[in-house]
Amino acid sequence: MDALDLARWQFAITTVYHFLFVPITIGMSAIVAYFHIRWANTHNPDYLRLTKFFGKLFTINFALGLVTGIVQEFQFGMNWSDYSRFVGDIFGAPLAFEALLTFFLESTFLGLWIFGWGKLPEKLHALTMLLVHLGTVMSAYFILSANSFMQHPVGYRFNPESGRAEMTDFLAVLTNKVQLVTFPHVITSAYMVGGAVVMGVSVWLMRRNRPAADTPLYRKSARFGAIVALVASLGVIFTGDLQGKIMTEVQPMKMAAAEALYETSDSCAPFSIFTIGTRDGTEEKFAVTVPCVLGFMATGSFDKPVEGINPLREKLIAEYGSGSELVKDATYTPMIPVTYWSFRFMMGLGFLTMLFSAAVLWATRGGRSELRSKLWVWLAVLAPLAPVFANSFGWIFTEVGRQPWLVYGVMTTATGVSPEVSSAEVWISMIVYTLLYAVLAVIEVKLFTDYVKKGAEPFEQPKTPDDMSDDTELQFAY
Repeated sequence: MDALDLARWQFAITTVYHFLFVPITIGMSAIVAYFHIRWANTHNPDYLRLTKFFGKLFTINFALGLVTGIVQEFQFGMNWSDYSRFVGDIFGAPLAFEALLTFFLESTFLGLWIFGWGKLPEKLHALTMLLVHLGTVMSAYFILSANSFMQHPVGYRFNPESGRAEMTDFLAVLTNKVQLVTFPHVITSAYMVGGAVVMGVSVWLMRRNRPAADTPLYRKSARFGAIVALVASLGVIFTGDLQGKIMTEVQPMKMAAAEALYETSDSCAPFSIFTIGTRDGTEEKFAVTVPCVLGFMATGSFDKPVEGINPLREKLIAEYGSGSELVKDATYTPMIPVTYWSFRFMMGLGFLTMLFSAAVLWATRGGRSELRSKLWVWLAVLAPLAPVFANSFGWIFTEVGRQPWLVYGVMTTATGVSPEVSSAEVWISMIVYTLLYAVLAVIEVKLFTDYVKKGAEPFEQPKTPDDMSDDTELQFAY
Protein backbone atom coordinates (compact mmCIF):
# COMPACT_ATOMS: atom_id res chain seq x y z
CA MET A 1 0.00 0.00 0.00
CA ASP A 2 1.15 3.55 -0.66
CA ALA A 3 1.45 6.31 1.95
CA LEU A 4 -2.09 7.57 1.24
CA ASP A 5 -3.76 4.22 1.95
CA LEU A 6 -1.63 3.68 5.05
CA ALA A 7 -2.36 7.18 6.35
CA ARG A 8 -6.08 6.54 5.90
CA TRP A 9 -5.84 3.22 7.73
CA GLN A 10 -3.91 4.80 10.58
CA PHE A 11 -6.38 7.63 11.01
CA ALA A 12 -9.28 5.17 10.84
CA ILE A 13 -7.73 2.91 13.51
CA THR A 14 -6.94 5.72 15.93
CA THR A 15 -10.24 7.54 15.36
CA VAL A 16 -12.48 4.50 15.81
CA TYR A 17 -10.49 3.44 18.88
CA HIS A 18 -10.72 6.90 20.45
CA PHE A 19 -14.45 7.15 19.79
CA LEU A 20 -15.09 3.98 21.78
CA PHE A 21 -14.49 6.11 24.89
CA VAL A 22 -16.11 9.39 23.87
CA PRO A 23 -19.83 8.45 24.09
CA ILE A 24 -19.22 6.58 27.37
CA THR A 25 -17.58 9.70 28.82
CA ILE A 26 -20.42 11.99 27.75
CA GLY A 27 -23.22 9.65 28.78
CA MET A 28 -21.78 8.45 32.10
CA SER A 29 -20.80 11.95 33.22
CA ALA A 30 -24.48 12.91 32.98
CA ILE A 31 -25.62 9.85 34.93
CA VAL A 32 -22.98 10.23 37.67
CA ALA A 33 -23.95 13.91 37.98
CA TYR A 34 -27.60 12.85 38.36
CA PHE A 35 -26.79 10.32 41.10
CA HIS A 36 -24.62 12.85 42.94
CA ILE A 37 -27.25 15.61 42.79
CA ARG A 38 -29.86 13.13 44.05
CA TRP A 39 -27.59 12.28 46.99
CA ALA A 40 -27.05 15.96 47.80
CA ASN A 41 -30.81 16.60 47.77
CA THR A 42 -32.11 13.44 49.46
CA HIS A 43 -29.19 11.93 51.42
CA ASN A 44 -30.41 8.53 50.29
CA PRO A 45 -27.39 6.23 50.84
CA ASP A 46 -28.10 4.36 47.58
CA TYR A 47 -27.36 7.45 45.52
CA LEU A 48 -24.02 8.08 47.21
CA ARG A 49 -22.98 4.47 46.66
CA LEU A 50 -24.02 4.61 43.00
CA THR A 51 -22.24 7.96 42.57
CA LYS A 52 -18.93 6.61 43.81
CA PHE A 53 -19.24 3.25 42.07
CA PHE A 54 -20.07 4.56 38.60
CA GLY A 55 -17.77 7.52 39.21
CA LYS A 56 -14.83 5.11 39.36
CA LEU A 57 -15.83 3.53 36.06
CA PHE A 58 -16.26 6.97 34.53
CA THR A 59 -12.80 8.20 35.59
CA ILE A 60 -11.13 5.07 34.17
CA ASN A 61 -12.84 5.68 30.84
CA PHE A 62 -12.09 9.41 30.91
CA ALA A 63 -8.37 8.80 31.36
CA LEU A 64 -8.19 6.37 28.43
CA GLY A 65 -10.23 8.67 26.22
CA LEU A 66 -7.90 11.56 27.01
CA VAL A 67 -4.77 9.62 26.13
CA THR A 68 -6.14 8.28 22.85
CA GLY A 69 -7.53 11.66 21.82
CA ILE A 70 -4.15 13.39 21.91
CA VAL A 71 -2.90 11.19 19.06
CA GLN A 72 -5.62 12.51 16.75
CA GLU A 73 -4.16 16.01 16.59
CA PHE A 74 -0.64 14.71 15.97
CA GLN A 75 -1.76 13.04 12.78
CA PHE A 76 -2.90 16.28 11.16
CA GLY A 77 0.73 17.38 11.08
CA MET A 78 2.28 13.96 10.58
CA ASN A 79 0.27 12.44 7.74
CA TRP A 80 -2.09 15.18 6.55
CA SER A 81 0.05 18.30 6.30
CA ASP A 82 -1.42 19.47 2.97
CA TYR A 83 -4.90 19.19 4.43
CA SER A 84 -3.82 21.02 7.59
CA ARG A 85 -2.28 23.79 5.52
CA PHE A 86 -5.40 24.11 3.38
CA VAL A 87 -8.00 24.13 6.16
CA GLY A 88 -5.95 25.24 9.18
CA ASP A 89 -7.39 28.77 9.29
CA ILE A 90 -10.86 27.29 9.73
CA PHE A 91 -10.13 24.27 11.93
CA GLY A 92 -7.92 26.29 14.26
CA ALA A 93 -10.76 28.26 15.84
CA PRO A 94 -13.18 25.47 16.94
CA LEU A 95 -10.33 23.15 17.94
CA ALA A 96 -8.74 25.94 20.00
CA PHE A 97 -12.04 26.49 21.79
CA GLU A 98 -12.27 22.76 22.43
CA ALA A 99 -8.73 22.53 23.84
CA LEU A 100 -8.48 25.81 25.76
CA LEU A 101 -12.05 26.15 27.01
CA THR A 102 -13.95 22.89 27.20
CA PHE A 103 -11.08 20.53 27.99
CA PHE A 104 -9.91 22.74 30.84
CA LEU A 105 -13.49 22.95 32.07
CA GLU A 106 -13.71 19.16 32.09
CA SER A 107 -10.31 18.50 33.66
CA THR A 108 -10.49 21.26 36.28
CA PHE A 109 -13.88 20.31 37.63
CA LEU A 110 -13.15 16.60 37.40
CA GLY A 111 -10.15 17.25 39.63
CA LEU A 112 -12.35 19.17 42.06
CA TRP A 113 -14.86 16.32 42.02
CA ILE A 114 -12.25 13.63 42.68
CA PHE A 115 -10.41 15.52 45.43
CA GLY A 116 -13.33 17.52 46.79
CA TRP A 117 -14.97 14.90 49.02
CA GLY A 118 -15.27 16.45 52.48
CA LYS A 119 -13.62 19.68 51.34
CA LEU A 120 -16.45 21.20 49.29
CA PRO A 121 -20.06 21.75 50.41
CA GLU A 122 -22.22 18.84 49.23
CA LYS A 123 -24.31 20.68 46.64
CA LEU A 124 -21.33 22.59 45.28
CA HIS A 125 -19.42 19.31 45.04
CA ALA A 126 -22.29 17.71 43.10
CA LEU A 127 -22.29 20.71 40.77
CA THR A 128 -18.68 20.02 39.76
CA MET A 129 -19.65 16.78 38.00
CA LEU A 130 -22.48 18.57 36.23
CA LEU A 131 -19.90 21.05 34.95
CA VAL A 132 -17.71 18.15 33.82
CA HIS A 133 -20.65 16.90 31.79
CA LEU A 134 -21.26 20.38 30.38
CA GLY A 135 -17.60 20.45 29.33
CA THR A 136 -17.93 17.12 27.50
CA VAL A 137 -21.02 18.37 25.63
CA MET A 138 -19.35 21.65 24.67
CA SER A 139 -16.26 19.76 23.57
CA ALA A 140 -18.41 17.60 21.31
CA TYR A 141 -20.02 20.71 19.83
CA PHE A 142 -16.75 22.34 18.80
CA ILE A 143 -15.25 19.14 17.41
CA LEU A 144 -18.40 18.34 15.47
CA SER A 145 -18.48 21.86 14.03
CA ALA A 146 -15.03 21.19 12.57
CA ASN A 147 -16.16 17.82 11.20
CA SER A 148 -19.37 19.33 9.81
CA PHE A 149 -17.26 21.76 7.79
CA MET A 150 -15.70 18.71 6.13
CA GLN A 151 -19.19 17.41 5.33
CA HIS A 152 -20.62 20.76 4.17
CA PRO A 153 -18.11 23.62 3.96
CA VAL A 154 -19.57 27.04 4.83
CA GLY A 155 -18.31 30.38 6.14
CA TYR A 156 -15.09 30.46 4.10
CA ARG A 157 -13.50 31.66 0.88
CA PHE A 158 -10.71 30.13 -1.17
CA ASN A 159 -7.62 32.28 -1.57
CA PRO A 160 -6.00 31.28 -4.89
CA GLU A 161 -2.78 33.12 -4.04
CA SER A 162 -2.09 31.17 -0.85
CA GLY A 163 -3.98 28.04 -1.91
CA ARG A 164 -5.79 28.03 1.43
CA ALA A 165 -9.35 28.14 2.66
CA GLU A 166 -9.86 31.24 4.82
CA MET A 167 -12.65 31.70 7.35
CA THR A 168 -15.06 34.54 6.67
CA ASP A 169 -17.85 33.73 9.15
CA PHE A 170 -17.11 31.83 12.36
CA LEU A 171 -20.78 31.85 13.35
CA ALA A 172 -21.67 30.15 10.07
CA VAL A 173 -19.17 27.39 10.84
CA LEU A 174 -20.70 26.90 14.30
CA THR A 175 -24.28 26.92 12.96
CA ASN A 176 -23.68 24.79 9.86
CA LYS A 177 -26.95 22.99 9.10
CA VAL A 178 -25.10 19.68 9.14
CA GLN A 179 -23.78 20.56 12.59
CA LEU A 180 -27.25 21.45 13.90
CA VAL A 181 -28.54 17.93 13.20
CA THR A 182 -25.30 16.01 13.85
CA PHE A 183 -24.76 17.42 17.35
CA PRO A 184 -28.08 16.29 18.89
CA HIS A 185 -27.73 12.92 17.13
CA VAL A 186 -24.27 12.35 18.65
CA ILE A 187 -25.31 13.56 22.12
CA THR A 188 -28.45 11.43 22.29
CA SER A 189 -26.44 8.42 21.11
CA ALA A 190 -23.93 9.14 23.90
CA TYR A 191 -26.76 9.15 26.46
CA MET A 192 -27.90 5.85 24.98
CA VAL A 193 -24.39 4.45 25.51
CA GLY A 194 -24.12 5.80 29.06
CA GLY A 195 -27.49 4.36 30.02
CA ALA A 196 -26.61 1.00 28.45
CA VAL A 197 -23.31 0.80 30.35
CA VAL A 198 -25.06 1.49 33.67
CA MET A 199 -27.80 -0.99 32.75
CA GLY A 200 -25.39 -3.74 31.68
CA VAL A 201 -23.12 -3.43 34.73
CA SER A 202 -26.13 -3.37 37.08
CA VAL A 203 -27.76 -6.41 35.44
CA TRP A 204 -24.49 -8.35 35.76
CA LEU A 205 -24.28 -7.49 39.47
CA MET A 206 -27.94 -8.40 39.97
CA ARG A 207 -27.36 -11.75 38.28
CA ARG A 208 -24.25 -12.30 40.40
CA ASN A 209 -26.35 -11.52 43.52
CA ARG A 210 -23.43 -11.03 45.91
CA PRO A 211 -24.12 -9.66 48.42
CA ALA A 212 -27.83 -10.35 48.14
CA ALA A 213 -28.67 -7.26 50.19
CA ASP A 214 -27.39 -5.06 47.34
CA THR A 215 -29.77 -6.47 44.73
CA PRO A 216 -32.33 -3.65 45.25
CA LEU A 217 -29.52 -1.12 44.73
CA TYR A 218 -28.53 -2.61 41.39
CA ARG A 219 -32.14 -3.04 40.37
CA LYS A 220 -32.58 0.70 40.85
CA SER A 221 -29.55 1.56 38.71
CA ALA A 222 -30.44 -1.09 36.09
CA ARG A 223 -33.90 0.39 35.63
CA PHE A 224 -32.56 3.93 35.53
CA GLY A 225 -29.95 2.98 32.95
CA ALA A 226 -32.57 1.17 30.87
CA ILE A 227 -34.88 4.19 30.95
CA VAL A 228 -32.07 6.52 29.90
CA ALA A 229 -31.01 4.19 27.09
CA LEU A 230 -34.57 3.70 25.84
CA VAL A 231 -35.52 7.39 25.89
CA ALA A 232 -32.20 8.37 24.32
CA SER A 233 -32.73 5.74 21.61
CA LEU A 234 -35.96 7.46 20.63
CA GLY A 235 -34.01 10.71 20.42
CA VAL A 236 -31.42 8.98 18.23
CA ILE A 237 -34.14 7.83 15.83
CA PHE A 238 -35.69 11.30 15.59
CA THR A 239 -32.39 13.17 15.14
CA GLY A 240 -31.12 10.49 12.77
CA ASP A 241 -34.16 11.00 10.57
CA LEU A 242 -33.45 14.74 10.41
CA GLN A 243 -29.78 14.06 9.71
CA GLY A 244 -30.65 11.70 6.86
CA LYS A 245 -32.69 14.38 5.12
CA ILE A 246 -29.94 16.99 5.46
CA MET A 247 -27.39 14.41 4.29
CA THR A 248 -29.45 13.74 1.16
CA GLU A 249 -29.54 17.48 0.49
CA VAL A 250 -25.80 18.17 0.87
CA GLN A 251 -24.31 14.73 0.06
CA PRO A 252 -26.78 12.83 -2.15
CA MET A 253 -24.08 10.31 -3.09
CA LYS A 254 -23.75 9.22 0.55
CA MET A 255 -27.46 8.41 0.80
CA ALA A 256 -27.41 6.57 -2.53
CA ALA A 257 -24.38 4.55 -1.38
CA ALA A 258 -26.02 3.82 1.97
CA GLU A 259 -28.86 2.13 0.10
CA ALA A 260 -26.85 0.74 -2.84
CA LEU A 261 -29.30 2.63 -5.05
CA TYR A 262 -27.56 2.53 -8.43
CA GLU A 263 -30.25 4.14 -10.57
CA THR A 264 -32.56 7.02 -9.74
CA SER A 265 -35.91 5.98 -8.35
CA ASP A 266 -38.55 8.30 -9.81
CA SER A 267 -41.10 7.66 -7.06
CA CYS A 268 -41.66 5.40 -4.09
CA ALA A 269 -37.92 4.75 -3.65
CA PRO A 270 -37.36 1.37 -1.95
CA PHE A 271 -35.34 0.78 1.23
CA SER A 272 -32.79 -1.99 0.74
CA ILE A 273 -32.65 -4.68 3.42
CA PHE A 274 -30.04 -6.71 1.56
CA THR A 275 -28.22 -5.97 -1.69
CA ILE A 276 -25.49 -7.66 -3.73
CA GLY A 277 -23.72 -5.54 -6.35
CA THR A 278 -20.91 -5.93 -8.84
CA ARG A 279 -17.31 -5.62 -7.65
CA ASP A 280 -16.79 -2.28 -9.34
CA GLY A 281 -19.86 -0.88 -7.58
CA THR A 282 -21.73 0.12 -10.72
CA GLU A 283 -24.63 -2.31 -10.83
CA GLU A 284 -27.07 -4.11 -8.54
CA LYS A 285 -27.20 -7.89 -8.95
CA PHE A 286 -29.73 -8.88 -6.28
CA ALA A 287 -31.71 -6.96 -3.67
CA VAL A 288 -34.41 -7.42 -1.03
CA THR A 289 -36.26 -4.13 -0.60
CA VAL A 290 -39.20 -2.47 1.16
CA PRO A 291 -41.10 -0.14 -1.20
CA CYS A 292 -41.23 3.62 -0.60
CA VAL A 293 -39.36 3.71 2.75
CA LEU A 294 -36.16 5.21 1.33
CA GLY A 295 -38.08 8.07 -0.24
CA PHE A 296 -39.43 9.09 3.15
CA MET A 297 -36.05 8.67 4.86
CA ALA A 298 -34.28 10.80 2.26
CA THR A 299 -36.83 13.48 1.40
CA GLY A 300 -39.70 13.25 3.89
CA SER A 301 -42.06 12.19 1.11
CA PHE A 302 -42.99 8.79 -0.24
CA ASP A 303 -43.34 10.18 -3.77
CA LYS A 304 -40.20 12.29 -4.34
CA PRO A 305 -37.39 10.73 -6.40
CA VAL A 306 -34.06 9.73 -4.88
CA GLU A 307 -31.01 10.00 -7.13
CA GLY A 308 -28.92 6.90 -7.76
CA ILE A 309 -25.16 6.29 -7.69
CA ASN A 310 -24.57 6.15 -11.44
CA PRO A 311 -26.31 9.41 -12.45
CA LEU A 312 -24.79 11.19 -9.46
CA ARG A 313 -21.33 10.02 -10.50
CA GLU A 314 -21.87 11.45 -13.96
CA LYS A 315 -23.01 14.77 -12.49
CA LEU A 316 -19.97 15.04 -10.25
CA ILE A 317 -17.56 14.21 -13.07
CA ALA A 318 -19.21 16.86 -15.21
CA GLU A 319 -19.05 19.43 -12.38
CA TYR A 320 -15.58 18.81 -10.96
CA GLY A 321 -13.71 16.87 -13.63
CA SER A 322 -10.69 14.88 -12.50
CA GLY A 323 -7.59 16.96 -13.05
CA SER A 324 -7.83 20.23 -11.11
CA GLU A 325 -5.36 21.29 -8.41
CA LEU A 326 -7.60 20.17 -5.52
CA VAL A 327 -9.36 17.29 -7.25
CA LYS A 328 -7.10 14.58 -8.69
CA ASP A 329 -8.22 11.29 -10.22
CA ALA A 330 -11.55 11.34 -8.41
CA THR A 331 -14.15 8.66 -8.99
CA TYR A 332 -16.63 10.45 -6.70
CA THR A 333 -17.99 7.16 -5.38
CA PRO A 334 -17.33 5.80 -1.87
CA MET A 335 -16.78 2.12 -1.09
CA ILE A 336 -20.33 0.88 -1.52
CA PRO A 337 -20.10 -2.32 0.62
CA VAL A 338 -18.55 -0.49 3.61
CA THR A 339 -21.02 2.39 3.39
CA TYR A 340 -23.99 0.08 2.89
CA TRP A 341 -23.24 -2.35 5.73
CA SER A 342 -21.95 0.17 8.27
CA PHE A 343 -25.26 2.00 7.90
CA ARG A 344 -27.17 -1.19 8.64
CA PHE A 345 -24.96 -2.26 11.54
CA MET A 346 -25.44 1.19 13.04
CA MET A 347 -29.21 0.95 12.89
CA GLY A 348 -29.40 -2.73 13.82
CA LEU A 349 -27.27 -2.36 16.96
CA GLY A 350 -29.24 0.73 17.94
CA PHE A 351 -32.54 -1.15 17.73
CA LEU A 352 -30.94 -4.04 19.64
CA THR A 353 -30.12 -1.61 22.46
CA MET A 354 -33.76 -0.59 22.58
CA LEU A 355 -34.76 -4.25 22.82
CA PHE A 356 -32.30 -4.86 25.67
CA SER A 357 -33.62 -1.81 27.55
CA ALA A 358 -37.23 -2.88 27.16
CA ALA A 359 -36.34 -6.42 28.31
CA VAL A 360 -34.68 -5.13 31.49
CA LEU A 361 -37.61 -2.85 32.32
CA TRP A 362 -40.05 -5.73 31.78
CA ALA A 363 -38.03 -8.20 33.85
CA THR A 364 -37.69 -5.77 36.79
CA ARG A 365 -41.26 -4.44 36.77
CA GLY A 366 -43.29 -4.41 39.97
CA GLY A 367 -40.32 -4.89 42.27
CA ARG A 368 -39.03 -8.02 40.53
CA SER A 369 -35.29 -8.56 40.86
CA GLU A 370 -34.59 -12.25 40.13
CA LEU A 371 -32.76 -12.79 36.86
CA ARG A 372 -32.23 -16.54 36.89
CA SER A 373 -31.67 -17.29 33.21
CA LYS A 374 -28.06 -17.37 32.01
CA LEU A 375 -29.19 -15.25 29.07
CA TRP A 376 -29.03 -12.24 31.39
CA VAL A 377 -25.26 -12.67 31.60
CA TRP A 378 -25.07 -12.30 27.83
CA LEU A 379 -27.39 -9.30 27.93
CA ALA A 380 -25.21 -7.69 30.60
CA VAL A 381 -22.17 -8.03 28.34
CA LEU A 382 -23.83 -7.16 25.05
CA ALA A 383 -25.99 -4.28 26.30
CA PRO A 384 -23.05 -1.83 26.65
CA LEU A 385 -21.24 -3.15 23.56
CA ALA A 386 -24.19 -2.80 21.18
CA PRO A 387 -24.57 1.01 21.35
CA VAL A 388 -20.80 1.55 21.56
CA PHE A 389 -20.30 -0.30 18.28
CA ALA A 390 -23.42 1.33 16.81
CA ASN A 391 -21.67 4.67 17.37
CA SER A 392 -18.50 3.38 15.76
CA PHE A 393 -20.32 2.08 12.69
CA GLY A 394 -22.15 5.40 12.49
CA TRP A 395 -18.86 7.27 12.26
CA ILE A 396 -17.44 4.79 9.79
CA PHE A 397 -20.49 5.38 7.63
CA THR A 398 -20.22 9.17 7.99
CA GLU A 399 -16.55 9.33 7.03
CA VAL A 400 -16.38 6.57 4.40
CA GLY A 401 -19.57 7.80 2.75
CA ARG A 402 -17.98 11.23 2.23
CA GLN A 403 -15.13 9.77 0.16
CA PRO A 404 -13.34 10.59 -2.04
CA TRP A 405 -13.78 14.05 -0.52
CA LEU A 406 -11.77 15.27 2.44
CA VAL A 407 -13.71 18.54 2.38
CA TYR A 408 -16.84 17.80 0.38
CA GLY A 409 -16.84 19.42 -3.03
CA VAL A 410 -13.58 21.26 -2.32
CA MET A 411 -10.66 18.91 -1.62
CA THR A 412 -10.21 15.19 -2.14
CA THR A 413 -8.51 12.86 0.31
CA ALA A 414 -5.72 12.10 -2.17
CA THR A 415 -4.66 15.77 -2.18
CA GLY A 416 -4.54 16.16 1.61
CA VAL A 417 -1.87 13.61 2.52
CA SER A 418 1.65 14.76 3.53
CA PRO A 419 3.70 14.71 0.30
CA GLU A 420 7.08 13.96 1.91
CA VAL A 421 5.99 11.16 4.26
CA SER A 422 7.00 7.72 3.05
CA SER A 423 5.10 4.46 3.35
CA ALA A 424 7.75 3.12 5.74
CA GLU A 425 7.32 6.08 8.08
CA VAL A 426 3.55 5.63 8.19
CA TRP A 427 3.98 1.90 8.74
CA ILE A 428 6.25 2.52 11.72
CA SER A 429 3.96 5.04 13.39
CA MET A 430 0.87 2.91 12.70
CA ILE A 431 2.45 -0.19 14.24
CA VAL A 432 3.58 1.80 17.29
CA TYR A 433 0.14 3.32 17.81
CA THR A 434 -1.64 0.01 17.27
CA LEU A 435 0.57 -1.80 19.79
CA LEU A 436 0.20 1.05 22.27
CA TYR A 437 -3.57 0.99 21.87
CA ALA A 438 -3.59 -2.78 22.37
CA VAL A 439 -1.78 -2.33 25.68
CA LEU A 440 -4.19 0.44 26.70
CA ALA A 441 -7.13 -1.79 25.79
CA VAL A 442 -5.86 -4.51 28.13
CA ILE A 443 -5.40 -1.96 30.91
CA GLU A 444 -8.86 -0.46 30.34
CA VAL A 445 -10.65 -3.81 30.32
CA LYS A 446 -8.71 -5.05 33.34
CA LEU A 447 -9.38 -1.95 35.44
CA PHE A 448 -13.01 -1.73 34.37
CA THR A 449 -13.82 -5.38 35.06
CA ASP A 450 -11.94 -5.40 38.38
CA TYR A 451 -13.94 -2.48 39.72
CA VAL A 452 -17.19 -3.90 38.37
CA LYS A 453 -16.54 -7.17 40.19
CA LYS A 454 -15.95 -5.31 43.45
CA GLY A 455 -19.34 -3.64 43.14
CA ALA A 456 -20.48 -0.62 45.09
CA GLU A 457 -18.70 -0.05 48.38
CA PRO A 458 -20.71 -0.17 51.64
CA PHE A 459 -22.23 3.12 52.69
CA GLU A 460 -20.03 5.35 54.78
CA GLN A 461 -21.23 8.74 55.95
CA PRO A 462 -19.04 11.23 54.09
CA LYS A 463 -17.18 13.93 55.94
CA THR A 464 -18.18 17.56 55.56
CA PRO A 465 -16.02 20.71 55.51
CA ASP A 466 -16.95 21.21 59.20
CA ASP A 467 -15.25 17.89 60.01
CA MET A 468 -11.98 18.97 58.41
CA SER A 469 -9.55 21.80 59.05
CA ASP A 470 -7.94 24.01 56.45
CA ASP A 471 -4.69 22.08 56.94
CA THR A 472 -6.24 18.70 56.12
CA GLU A 473 -4.58 17.25 53.05
CA LEU A 474 -6.65 16.50 49.97
CA GLN A 475 -7.45 12.80 49.69
CA PHE A 476 -7.62 10.93 46.41
CA ALA A 477 -11.03 9.27 46.68
CA TYR A 478 -10.44 6.37 44.31
